[in-house]
Amino acid sequence: MGWDAFGLPAENAAIERETDPAVWTSKNIMTMRDQLKMLNYYFDWDREFATCDPDYYKWTQELFLKLFDKGLAYQKEAYVNWDPVDQTVLAEEQINTNRRSWRSGALVEQKLLKQWFIRTTAFAKSLLEGLDDPTLKEWRDIIKLQKHWIGDCNGISIDFKLISEIPDFPKILNIWFDMPEFVEYAKFVAISPQSVLNRKEYTYDIDVGIKGLNAKVINPFSGKELPIFITDKVIYPPWRDTRLGIPSASMDDLKFSELVGIPFSRHSIRSYEQQQQKLSEIIQKAKEWEIGGYPVSSRLRDWLISRQRYWGTPIPIIHCINCGAQPVPRDQLPVTLPKMTHLGSKKKFSIHDAKDWLQTKCPKCGGEATREADTMDTFVDSSWYFLRFIDPKNTQEMFSVKKVQTDFPVDLYVGGKEHAVLHLYFARFMSHFLHSEGLLPCREPFRQLLVQGVVMGKTYQVISTGKYVPESETIMEGNECKTKSGELVSSHWEKMSKSKYNGVDPFNLLNKYGIDATRLLILGDVAPTSTRNWSEKTITGINNWQNRLWKLIKLFKDEREKISIEELKSEPTDSKYIEDNAYMFDSRNYFLKNVTFNIVESQQLSVAISRMQGLTNSLQKVGIECKRKSREYERALAVQIIMLAPFAPHFASELWAIFCSIKHHLISDTEVDLNKCLFEQKWPDIDMDYNLVLHVYVNKRDFLKMKIPRCKLDLMTADTVLEYVILNPYYQKYSYNKNIVAVNFQSKKGCDASLYITMEKQKED
Repeated sequence: MGWDAFGLPAENAAIERETDPAVWTSKNIMTMRDQLKMLNYYFDWDREFATCDPDYYKWTQELFLKLFDKGLAYQKEAYVNWDPVDQTVLAEEQINTNRRSWRSGALVEQKLLKQWFIRTTAFAKSLLEGLDDPTLKEWRDIIKLQKHWIGDCNGISIDFKLISEIPDFPKILNIWFDMPEFVEYAKFVAISPQSVLNRKEYTYDIDVGIKGLNAKVINPFSGKELPIFITDKVIYPPWRDTRLGIPSASMDDLKFSELVGIPFSRHSIRSYEQQQQKLSEIIQKAKEWEIGGYPVSSRLRDWLISRQRYWGTPIPIIHCINCGAQPVPRDQLPVTLPKMTHLGSKKKFSIHDAKDWLQTKCPKCGGEATREADTMDTFVDSSWYFLRFIDPKNTQEMFSVKKVQTDFPVDLYVGGKEHAVLHLYFARFMSHFLHSEGLLPCREPFRQLLVQGVVMGKTYQVISTGKYVPESETIMEGNECKTKSGELVSSHWEKMSKSKYNGVDPFNLLNKYGIDATRLLILGDVAPTSTRNWSEKTITGINNWQNRLWKLIKLFKDEREKISIEELKSEPTDSKYIEDNAYMFDSRNYFLKNVTFNIVESQQLSVAISRMQGLTNSLQKVGIECKRKSREYERALAVQIIMLAPFAPHFASELWAIFCSIKHHLISDTEVDLNKCLFEQKWPDIDMDYNLVLHVYVNKRDFLKMKIPRCKLDLMTADTVLEYVILNPYYQKYSYNKNIVAVNFQSKKGCDASLYITMEKQKED
């Protein structure tokens, strides 16, 4: 268990409470740890860490320096989304459709700041190709989301120098284009009228719909200055508001050049070999000059990681007037945060206020220097944490390279769909980078994904500002919801969040319902992958189910202890008993098969609970003689308790204790060990003589279901199962005059199987 503990929500919450974010965060961690332990979740607490602990973020800083050493972490001026209330940069996903901050409700501004970036675009092609890795399991639509985010790597982006006397204007302009081999022949740059770079007071008229900008771009490959035009008369690449005009490579650019009177000469590359050679030269130069040059889509940008807030990992850089940006020496890591100086007030704390902390010496020349005052985006902290779990106590390195050879990649990654793009993308980037450094055995960090749905709680939002308020600060006036000060409030179902005041306190649930009922309430409503509006309405059904199980085990104990061992061994022969006995055999195997599949294969835990309730119904249906004397009934009851154990361990343990306390048992020692506790029992197995189902699909349509004993189906191959199906009369009737084109047999031992047959009509002679 780890704690993603840095970030703006924790800092703002601490400011509101006039306390240190470290104290506030530590208190929350202690509370949540207690809640998890009360729920008896099985975590290895020896591997616990928090991202705000210097022992952890020392290695986050080391990771940053590895990137810096490779030219993949860099600083430049850029326009950013600025929250004027929280006084920090916002990522796009932190802004709502009205361009307001998701936290403060403030209208977001565009602001030019010097920012730190990670050059994720350097691995764009690798990240795109990695999605075709055949070992990735259950990624489903996440692959599509990732591919859409990365886009087709069909061009390159280059940082061009800007020459301008326009105030607060960037010195660098990043431009994407798809024909790098012709970049030397570029003649102009076009900028969309909607761009933040369109400074109307610094433009001049050229033609209808075309203005010139009092600025120039320097082409690094030709050394020439290129004019800049503000116009909507060119087609901009998707997701971009700039275009590099190359008349030699584009008819559209040629026409625009003629329109604005730019002279140009026609250039052509005669052969494919010449084209590839020129392309290689351009890309190589761009990489050497650290201005880009990596294959990338027009959509993708580098990762802006600078945050102008206190509660985050300090960026380990020292700025020297003479030497420029210098990395903090490794033996001086971690660079810890300065102490807050004005606790007890609601004033925002800025690292810029820590004058003594900021002043330092340049590690290169020894002169006066200043520490970097920005902190990192919290996604940097969480982009590699899974590697630290492998080796959490290592004080010499991020992780042992030897240990990751056996313990990496991650078998199963459980994460919300809201992180299926950015967080997953950043985690994949870090893995690809570390693999390129020879530190990881493979590129992709996660073999299997389980994308959980969002748990929604009711939120209350001030309509005029977008600010979230607690329900306790709202009142109803007629049909209108308002704040106590009279502002109109709208209510919605949204993802539970501390900052939106719509979470549920686990302590309240535990005190109200108990541990196991709370666990079943969490798991039993919807599948893990589904979004849910939090409700406690299903608790009645859960309590009823627990009561039914309790009555069943008590009844079984009472009835079994009424008879002697001799009577127990004398099995009834009446038809009712025989029918009930067969019913229990089928029920146990059927529900065991489905519960196992729902836990292991589909992870549909709510369905598994529903199936267990189905087995409880079956146990209730049979007659008293079956409950008293049937071995099949006893086996089914044992299976019921063992399957319940992971979901409701305490309640299941009580049931197991009663089950084991009975004097006389019929169940085999090979199935359960009555001398061991519930959690030492092996998972039940389906009987070999139980009929499993073979699903036959012809041309992707459900065609036939065949019941086959497990002992046979487990041994079948694609050839033998096809031979078995061919003998079926219904199949023979359908397949007349048809040829089998392809066969795909999917099976696992102890599970139903599927046979997919592709057929086509025979061709007439």
